Amino acid sequence: MSADFQGYEQDYGVLTADITNRIGKIPKLAGEEKKQMVMNVEKQLEEAKELLEQMDLEVREIPAQSRGMYSNRMRSYKQEMSKLEADFKRSRIAYSDEVRNELLGDDGNSSESQLIKLREERAHLLDNTERLDRSSRRLEAGYQIAVETEQIGQNILENLNQDREKIQRARERLRETDTNLGKSSRILTGMLRRIIQNRLLVFVLGIIIVITIILAIYFSFRGH
Repeated sequence: MSADFQGYEQDYGVLTADITNRIGKIPKLAGEEKKQMVMNVEKQLEEAKELLEQMDLEVREIPAQSRGMYSNRMRSYKQEMSKLEADFKRSRIAYSDEVRNELLGDDGNSSESQLIKLREERAHLLDNTERLDRSSRRLEAGYQIAVETEQIGQNILENLNQDREKIQRARERLRETDTNLGKSSRILTGMLRRIIQNRLLVFVLGIIIVITIILAIYFSFRGH
């Protein structure tokens, strides 16, 4: 595992612990202090998502045979992020209810302008929540595409490895065939050399026999 992944993982752990602590405090706060806390948590959630993206990139660089354990850890971190977002959503709804109570008062009396302000505030909160949901769905879809792309890449690499092994085996067979052809060529060359030698020997013997016959005839006539 790379040192970068370990660093991101440690930062993510510290950051999510702080987010969890702050989410628990939101319903207990009021006014500007609560609004500021909500904004801080939103910013921290974005930072946590960026860390997850960096960790995801690091995991893709890990060799395939060692990647399974880290992929499981990434799924666990993403599930934790989804839970944090759900907890934050619930804390924001509680925050919206308290704003309504502050505007309406304990007796439920309110002016028309206060009611309009309340509706706008709730509409704003719902819009932010919907945007957060859409972003989560896009991230999930992007992650799924990345996983599928990674699987396709692994399949391609496996096919390439298989093709390379086939080519290597073919080269080995070609080298063996070349070696056998070389041996056959040497054997044929030796056989041809022996045939030529035998033919020369027969030719020389034939000449000797012819000369012997001629000499025998010559001396035979000469004796008469």
